[in-house]
Amino acid sequence: MNKASLTSRANELITGLSEMAALIRVHNWSKTPLGPIEGWSETLLATVNLMLHSPFPTILSWGPEMVFLYNDAAISTLTTKHPNALGGLYRDVFHEAWELVSADLEDCFYRGKTAVRDNMFIPILFNGVIEDHFWSYSLIPVYENGRIGGVYDAFRNMTEVVVGARRLRESEARLKLATEVAELGVFVWDTVEDLGSWENDRMYEIFGRTREDGPVSGDTFMNEIVHPDYRSAFRQAMDATLQEGEPFHFKGPMYLADKSLRWIEVNGNLQPSTDGAIGKILGTMRDITEMQKVEEEVLAGAARLGELAAIVASSDDVILSKNLNGIITSWNDAAVRVFGYSADEIVGTSILKLIPEELYSDEKTIIEHIRAGRRVEHFETVRVTKDGRTIEVSLTVSPIKDKTGRVIGASKILRDISSRKRIEQSLLQAEKIAATGRMAATIAHEINNPLEAVMNLLYLLRPKITDDDGRGYLATAEDELGRVSHIAKQTLGYYREHAAASLASLSVITEHALTIYEPRCVIAGIGIKKFLDSKTKVVFRRGEMMQVISNLIANSIYAMPTGGTLSVSVHDVTSPNEGIVLAIEDTGVGITPDVLPRVFEAFFTTRTTVGTGIGLFVAKQFVEGHGGRISIESRSEPEDHGTTVRIFLPLQTAYA
Repeated sequence: MNKASLTSRANELITGLSEMAALIRVHNWSKTPLGPIEGWSETLLATVNLMLHSPFPTILSWGPEMVFLYNDAAISTLTTKHPNALGGLYRDVFHEAWELVSADLEDCFYRGKTAVRDNMFIPILFNGVIEDHFWSYSLIPVYENGRIGGVYDAFRNMTEVVVGARRLRESEARLKLATEVAELGVFVWDTVEDLGSWENDRMYEIFGRTREDGPVSGDTFMNEIVHPDYRSAFRQAMDATLQEGEPFHFKGPMYLADKSLRWIEVNGNLQPSTDGAIGKILGTMRDITEMQKVEEEVLAGAARLGELAAIVASSDDVILSKNLNGIITSWNDAAVRVFGYSADEIVGTSILKLIPEELYSDEKTIIEHIRAGRRVEHFETVRVTKDGRTIEVSLTVSPIKDKTGRVIGASKILRDISSRKRIEQSLLQAEKIAATGRMAATIAHEINNPLEAVMNLLYLLRPKITDDDGRGYLATAEDELGRVSHIAKQTLGYYREHAAASLASLSVITEHALTIYEPRCVIAGIGIKKFLDSKTKVVFRRGEMMQVISNLIANSIYAMPTGGTLSVSVHDVTSPNEGIVLAIEDTGVGITPDVLPRVFEAFFTTRTTVGTGIGLFVAKQFVEGHGGRISIESRSEPEDHGTTVRIFLPLQTAYA
């Protein structure tokens, strides 16, 4: 049969107009275990055609050699491996992921076990770089004449979904923290069924009730709890929300069970209808009794200039006034302390002197509200002090009216909330660190369980291996499993050593780390120079120092995407203190001076696609926990770039 007839026959056997259908027809299958395409079995041909017409990314591994075939939807996953991956062996095409998926593939092919995995962590090579990804896949055995001929693998990259879910959880945690800091009660009110759901304890605290008492109904709240003079305003606000879809807002007094009067502020929105449910309002409630008292005192004091001056002068908050042109007309002592300007310096100048240029438009909006007689309450923004510092503030701006009721200016209460913001950020960071630790512990546990099982099986297998080659292969397998365990821990980026500290050589630990990362360096075109001159042993936690060194090497590899040189040295020093210095230097892109001071902060990272920002933070904690020091230098100029990290460990560490 000539070449033309072979091609015609291949066109009949492989259907469709897809890119992979064309590549499969012309591929030289004679050089693969499958043999010429004209000799393929009906089962193989049917499965290949099924795969080619599937809209989902699909891989077909055929025969015990697991010859690799795939469809168009799988091309984007292969990146630079396409089209050379066609006709190769699975373990060669995805060599970087083989240790993680081989058990499922072999169970499916040799034992007929269907495997379904959701959101499984499998790093793979994307465009020449190992990237962290999450995958969902199902492996189905393909039977031929009662025996399994291949494995049908439909998969999906779930990285965006997994990362999105994490971000959603973090967002929910931030929202919870924000409501707690702001002392907001959260509720859902079904106005049709008149059922209320109080979502946090603050709601019960505002009403002076317990969870056993339960929420009050909307009817009870409107007709019994809200002050009689404000019930009409509450109903109007509710009608505007239910009928016009306007945001719900109400401020007024209410009675508690003991008949005491408290002021509240309620804000909410009508929720989109779902499953036929309508008329649900999601909102927040805040007890503003103390704030209301302050505001009433300020308004009442406007008619008594002497009392107003005393209140303004003694206030811990900045209180100032301005006319409708934005010219400052009064300035209290707190304003002097916060902004640094004396009254003589600032009165008569524009309020824009205190506002960053990029926020000038906010002042225009505030003036428009004041001209309309509306207040601006608890507006959080940024202001500039005399020495150029920016501070975060919360503003409440009220219109000032003359005796005829005409708006002639505005009074402003300003509170410096920079410290509160820093506390909030610290709390959020602490929660993220704790969450990262919990996640790392969970994943490490899940990964190490099967690793330990395999190690036990190898241990049981050892007595059954009698020849030297077999024992050598077995030892290599055990070493590789140990390396997989270490890589798993390093990938998590948050590994804490629990074993006791012991006397060890930093050079030996560094040599071991370089051995682990040498294959990645070879793939990335990175040359390694090592100068491990120290034979001194000190007492330290081996796992923690291994984590530190591995993290620094990994950072250097990421910094040299197009190759370069990695130089690692360990040497003894006597000045200024006796100890050992480990230096890791790369010729990577470097770190710009504006971000270099922040590299040891938790969750700060210069990489947008990989990295959690926890590695250097943890490294600093580990090194300083040993009584050592860590420092970093970097250059990012086009002709002079690279980064050097130095670690100093004293001869007498904190664990000695």
